[in-house]
This record gives sequence, C-alpha cells and structure tokens, in this order.
Amino acid sequence: MTFSFYNKKTKLQGLLFVLFSIIYMIILIGNSLIIIITRLDIALQKPMYFFLANFSFLEICYVSVTLPRILVNLWTQDRIISKLDCAIQMCFFLMLGATECFLLMVMAYDRYVAVCNPLHYPLVMNQKMCTKLAVGSWISGIPVQIGQTCQIFSLHFCDCNQINHFFCDLPPILKLACEDTSVHEVSVYVVAILFVVVPFVLILASYSKIIFTILRLPTARGGAKVFSTCSSHLLVVLLFFGSATITYLRPKSGHSAGMDKLLSLFYTIVTPMFNPMIYSLRNKDVIAALRKLLLKK
Repeated sequence: MTFSFYNKKTKLQGLLFVLFSIIYMIILIGNSLIIIITRLDIALQKPMYFFLANFSFLEICYVSVTLPRILVNLWTQDRIISKLDCAIQMCFFLMLGATECFLLMVMAYDRYVAVCNPLHYPLVMNQKMCTKLAVGSWISGIPVQIGQTCQIFSLHFCDCNQINHFFCDLPPILKLACEDTSVHEVSVYVVAILFVVVPFVLILASYSKIIFTILRLPTARGGAKVFSTCSSHLLVVLLFFGSATITYLRPKSGHSAGMDKLLSLFYTIVTPMFNPMIYSLRNKDVIAALRKLLLKK
C-alpha cells in the first residue's frame, strides 16, 4: 500500500526547491556551529550550553526527517511514499517533537535553578544530573510515539490515499481513514496534553518564578542581564509550543489543509532556522565564542 502527497503543480516549484535548499543549509550550518563552539570553547562548558548543544543537534535531526523528502518531491515530481516509509517518517517526527518539548522544559528548569537558587546551582546541575536530564528528554517519548504510530497505521485507509500535506503527520493521516477515528483522536489529544501542555505549563511556571526573582534584584543591570539570557529561550518556547498547540489541540472542525500546511512549515522549518540566530544574537558568550572561532580560521 502506498500514499501520495498532494501538491498543485506550479511554476514556482523550482524556486521553492532553491528556497528550501538554502533554508536547509542555513539550519545545518547554524546549528552545527553552535554544537562546535559549545564543545571547543572553555567559557561555554556550562549546563546551559550543554543543553543548547543537545537542542541544536535535535533541530538538525528534526528538520532532516521532513525537509529532505520535501526537496526530493519537488525535484523529481515523484510524490509517492510507501505506507511503511510514511509510518517511519511520522514516528520519528513525533518522537523528536516530544524530545523538543521535554528538552525545552529541562532548559527552563536549568534557568530556574540558575536564577532562583544560584548558590545550589553547581550542586544541583552537576554533570551527572545534566546527562540524566538530557538522556531522559531524548528517550521519554519513544515508547508512547511508537505505540501511537502503530495504532494510527493499523486503521483501514480508503482507496484514495492522497495526503493533503507536505509530509506524514497525524491530522492528514487520520483524515484518510475509512473507519471511526474518535478513539484515536482522543488518544492524540491525551498525548498532546502530556507532551505539549504539561511541559508548557511547567515552563511558564519556571519563568514566572524567574521574572519574580528578577524584579526583586537590587540592581537593574543584573536583572537586565538575567532577562536577556532567558528571553531568547522563552522566545523559542513561545514559537514552538504556540504552533504545536494550534496544530494538535484544535477541534477537528477547526482543521483546514491550508492552515495545517502553514503551521507545519512554521514549526518544522522556520523555527529551526531562526533558533541559532535567536540564541547567538542575544547571547554575548556565544557571539564571543563564534568570533574567536572565526578569527582562528
């Protein structure tokens, strides 16, 4: 059994291929640079940058699940994908999405400890704890997302297997089912609440405490420095969780193919492209490390 991606043939496909290729290169280069400088620069050997390196590697993996396939489809005009390949793509996409939710939550916790309990920070966020939190973020979503993918692809699909989307994602795949999907839709909502809403609420709680602590700092300069460090992370959180929430927690009646495609492009391509810029432009340590690396070259 095979699926096919629905895309109208336009004269802009060549332009889209070039545009997406450039974006993919920007994502790869930008996130790779962050990984390299956090490994090489002694000043960046801190928990915050350890998690940032994990996050950059995650973004490379996350976008590589979908964007290369989109580029192949644009170049060859062959939009057919087997059921197995579609399931594998969706499974990895969901697992990496869950990892991003948990990793952003861990990064918020790191900032919470650093700002609200600075004296205990070296003890709490030691190397062993950082490794456990990072590994936990990577593996926590794997069993659930494998189970959900198997559940979705055990459905009976109609003869018309045209996916009105750029890649295999939950909403467009569920639309192809020829049987009642209400139980599966409930499971999607439950998983979305556990993996999206709960981490988002905990992140907001962490930053509420951080902001309250900043307001109590005796010097405005100290508060501005702390807020500058945390605001870049908060911006990434809002971009990712905002688009993910709209995609997976909207009522079924609120789903439209055009909106789903737009949101998907946003949180799978646009956000990973801007993340290195957000972190580097708003972080003096990262800028200094980048300058040092480039001057050595």
